[in-house]
Amino acid sequence: MAERLVGRPAPDFSMETATGNGQDFGTAALSDYKGKWLVLFFYPLDFTFVCPTEITALSAAAAQFKKLDTEILGVSVDSKHSHRAWINTPVNDNGLGQLEFPLAADITKSVARDYGVLIEEEGIALRGLFIINPEGEVQYQVVNHNNVGRSVEETLRVLQALQSGGLCPINWKPGQNHLVAK
Repeated sequence: MAERLVGRPAPDFSMETATGNGQDFGTAALSDYKGKWLVLFFYPLDFTFVCPTEITALSAAAAQFKKLDTEILGVSVDSKHSHRAWINTPVNDNGLGQLEFPLAADITKSVARDYGVLIEEEGIALRGLFIINPEGEVQYQVVNHNNVGRSVEETLRVLQALQSGGLCPINWKPGQNHLVAK
């Protein structure tokens, strides 16, 4: 039975990364994001067909996330070398081009397993997205089938709702009134 993560401390992680510039390697640990919001997203594999649409859309929106004091980290079970090769592959050849955030290598699949998104029998992750607050607590999670991409606009809307501190009704957007708790 799946265990909920929302409202609990985010599972700790430390992974090697390929930086978004496609040249360097680094590391990413949950502790690196202390004091900031984090959008942590999992995708199945490099060089696939839905994944680049999501990854490049998140990269294009990175400045909007930065304005909200939010970092982005992408994760798959591929190696940092595969990530770098994909970043350095031209977009018209199913590549990513340069990104505004790193891609992390979950070679051991332990992080995907800890976040409840690993498809054990296939050895890949589902499309899981987690918003973690500056204190390291999971505030939001959505997991969907690998055939369906996620919405950057909805991720931004939910992030802003979480940051607002109010009760946000359906389709709430910044600038709208919050519900009043009774």
